Amino acid sequence: MEIRVSSAADLSYVASKVLDLAGQEKIFIFYGDMGAGKTTFIKNLCSVLEVSDATSSPTFSIVNEYCSPHGPIFHFDFYRLKQESEAFDLGYEDYFYSGNYCFIEWPEKVPNLLPNSFVQVEIQVTGDTERVISANKK
Repeated sequence: MEIRVSSAADLSYVASKVLDLAGQEKIFIFYGDMGAGKTTFIKNLCSVLEVSDATSSPTFSIVNEYCSPHGPIFHFDFYRLKQESEAFDLGYEDYFYSGNYCFIEWPEKVPNLLPNSFVQVEIQVTGDTERVISANKK
């Protein structure tokens, strides 16, 4: 699936479509350049999932937990990891294999730790406010 987005107002619709594509899959990995809108898109996914908490980038905490009627949602930002082994310190397996939603930014920092199946989301900047969002089940 690939959708061209011309404004932030379109993101809620795209988030709904990506969640529909995912079906029962709850692990999502996000690729895109710095500033492409990964965190903004994750905020829209959380909104569609009725998260009651304020969402923000977990750049410094590495993982944020949000409450929703669908259970806890875990949002990871692995950008600051220097080594893949640092993910062990935060107990990544407890999150990834919990059966709860996990939204993972910068998965390229932990390639050997990712589960076998997930939804891969790529955000490409095509203009000041334009993006192409691609999503595929792997």
